[in-house]
Amino acid sequence: MRHPFLAGAAVVITTAALAACGSSSASPGGGGEKTVGAGPAASAPAGPAAGASAEPDGSAPAAPRASRSSAVPKTPTDELTPATGTFTRKEKKYLVDRVPRGMDPAAVLQSGQETCDRLTYLVKVDRDIAIGAVATGEIADAEPAAGQLCTQHRGLVEQAARAYPDGTYRGARLRPGRYRDVAPTKNCGWEVTGANGRVLASGSSDDGKRSSVTIPATARAFTSTGCYAWLPEGGNG
Repeated sequence: MRHPFLAGAAVVITTAALAACGSSSASPGGGGEKTVGAGPAASAPAGPAAGASAEPDGSAPAAPRASRSSAVPKTPTDELTPATGTFTRKEKKYLVDRVPRGMDPAAVLQSGQETCDRLTYLVKVDRDIAIGAVATGEIADAEPAAGQLCTQHRGLVEQAARAYPDGTYRGARLRPGRYRDVAPTKNCGWEVTGANGRVLASGSSDDGKRSSVTIPATARAFTSTGCYAWLPEGGNG
């Protein structure tokens, strides 16, 4: 789901980064973790419980659809070689089972490096925004990229997995604790309900200022709209 916030800070930040720095290009053997720059965020699922966001109406989220590329034969590991030069060990590890047969593996590597570029840029601007962008899926494939190409961002991706993008969360998907919103709009609102739908806490932000909310152990559901994402404070999660 696209959020109102995307018409503001996130788009401004990533667009400015693209204009100022440009996107990195794949450089086989060049060590992708030292690239800089950024590009527009792409959409991919992310968020609580390995990224499946809840439906806004409170219904159970639909099972993730299989990626079309998952049915496409992949290039065998021993055939992952660039047109010139060589891939480093971590670059090749990132490419395993990610390159459709017939596609230039360097192009797939470039996509991963560009993801790292965006993470690096946003962390410098505002780490919370970077985490929110991963949690909401505005930065695609952050987990594999951080896992192999830019390992300095692994902690950021782990934090994003414990965040709550806008939506409704119930039952086992709730984690008691205190959370702060990332970039609320003036239409940001939230509600925590307990047994029998009793409202335990609620609030709104008509001035766009950031807020915090506590989800108690007795909560049965948490709903957020227009708040973009909520990040855990302290040792939550």
